[in-house]
Amino acid sequence: MTERTLPAFDELPSYNGLPSCAWEVWGAEDRLGTVNLLTDSVVLRAAEEGIRTGKRVTLDLPLQFFPRPLHGRMPTDHHAFNKPSGRKDDELHLNTQASSQWDGLLHFSTRKREDADASVLYQGIPEASLPVGPLPRRVEDMHPGLLKLGIHNWAKHGICGRGVLLDMVRFYEARDEGKLPYTPCNTSEAISAVDLRACAQAQGVKFRTGDILLVRTGYLRAYKRASVEEREALCIQSANYVGLEASDDVKRFLWDTHFAAIASDTPSVEVISASTLRHMIPHAEVPLQQRPTPEVYRSLHETLLPLWGMPIGELFDLDAVSEVCAETSRWTFFFASWPLNVIGGVASTPNAAAIF
Repeated sequence: MTERTLPAFDELPSYNGLPSCAWEVWGAEDRLGTVNLLTDSVVLRAAEEGIRTGKRVTLDLPLQFFPRPLHGRMPTDHHAFNKPSGRKDDELHLNTQASSQWDGLLHFSTRKREDADASVLYQGIPEASLPVGPLPRRVEDMHPGLLKLGIHNWAKHGICGRGVLLDMVRFYEARDEGKLPYTPCNTSEAISAVDLRACAQAQGVKFRTGDILLVRTGYLRAYKRASVEEREALCIQSANYVGLEASDDVKRFLWDTHFAAIASDTPSVEVISASTLRHMIPHAEVPLQQRPTPEVYRSLHETLLPLWGMPIGELFDLDAVSEVCAETSRWTFFFASWPLNVIGGVASTPNAAAIF
């Protein structure tokens, strides 16, 4: 499907009370979502135009970056051991969302608020139909829903194309005399579509179909500058992170610009405040009567993942790449990411780099 035939955000249909639904855009059997926009021609053009010097910048934090991962996730355990004949092996036991991460299509569901038991994932697959706990080792024994929505589908395709950095930190500091309009790790302020567009204009960026959007907010910069005690407090903090607002204007911007994926240096890409948190934590923990209605609030997670199939990247390390972009006055580059090829995987380390 080309840019000319992609429906506009305001043309996306509603299915069973779920608005702005893109399930039919790439067909009922689709497994990729907006990653479909990363066609051979899109990737080739990104490589031909984006790779000029060969300089490479990793976008992943170390797996052990957070000694106490956010949202109560398990820290990475790394075991090394000796083998015969002077050899060594090591083993990792990790939560794929304990550090830099892609949220996959199995990560987040959406639903009509009046029907709390009807949570669905991308393509309408019922969340309750999928198994949890230890999963089969044999592909033949896998649930069809895991095969359809597992992150291995993105791993086979790759998330590669033109990366575009919107450096909101430099944009705001240039506009506001060196100040940010928020405290990244303690705010309920959200970044608007107006500011995203203004930053792109200030940087001279013109978007095109299949771009991979990276938004630097300053969250990780603030975390890195914090004391050990402050970091400990941030790791158990459940709300008040800067991020994009979950407005129709932001959703319209993301869809109508035809991004293949979005990532940022924050824990959730979207703003997490005390009010929005009630909708972001597991559904069963929030009484139905306390959940916001769709008319009041539908998070970016509930829109991008289950309705559009758009990858959400969180805690990407964008500080070093922002330095290269500023030094070269280039805000675009070749972006390469290969998620873990875990069949039926929910999320993955990005294994991502910017190549200039």
